[in-house]
Amino acid sequence: MATTTIARYLSRYTMENLCARIFERHASRIKVKKRHVAVANLERIVEAFLTLANGKGFHKTSLRDLAEESGLSMGGLYSYFDSKETLLLMVLAEVEAAIVDILSQAPEDVTKDPRDHLRWVIEAHIRLTEVMQPWFFFVYMEAKAFPKSAKTAAIEGELVAERILADILARGISNGFFRKIDAHLASAIIKPMLQDWYVKRSKYRKRGTSVDVYIDAVSCFVICSLDCSFPEKGRPHY
Repeated sequence: MATTTIARYLSRYTMENLCARIFERHASRIKVKKRHVAVANLERIVEAFLTLANGKGFHKTSLRDLAEESGLSMGGLYSYFDSKETLLLMVLAEVEAAIVDILSQAPEDVTKDPRDHLRWVIEAHIRLTEVMQPWFFFVYMEAKAFPKSAKTAAIEGELVAERILADILARGISNGFFRKIDAHLASAIIKPMLQDWYVKRSKYRKRGTSVDVYIDAVSCFVICSLDCSFPEKGRPHY
């Protein structure tokens, strides 16, 4: 049931829909006002940008490279943004918005039990990064090289997921579902397990690990370590 619900939400995260959201958020700055034309060109721009940046790095990707890869002229690019850094901020804003959007969609019957809610968020996050893998991989790998404003935005995008996890953990601790731990530390430990799927996909591909198997493994590992119904003996304390 949870997987079906999550899949329904994830159907929104096509490149076309993501670029439509970029157009809507930045309509005042984008000079092309015909929505269908602007969205189609933004698809070409963003796909080219992620391909280049994930291949040669953000700093080594020039606007001239982007024009060649996207098939648009330099003047055409400037109709959508005034610099490479502005385009970067557009991409980062969509990544953060996607995280907030999908992780806040857990149905009410799921949120009643913090254990079910935690499982739902783990699955939703991993499946989102499967759908938007080039976006998330780019942000993770290139964040250290971003300009200051973009680096701040990238860090905030990562922390927003940690805060959502920490809130669920804190509620579970308060209601007696989870053992007493540092919720913020635990959420910071869980987050890299979610990131590993989109950062090291080739490793899991070689092992024949599917996204379903990975989700089950992470969920089991996390819930079993936190759930008060499991024996305490032999488990580490935070």
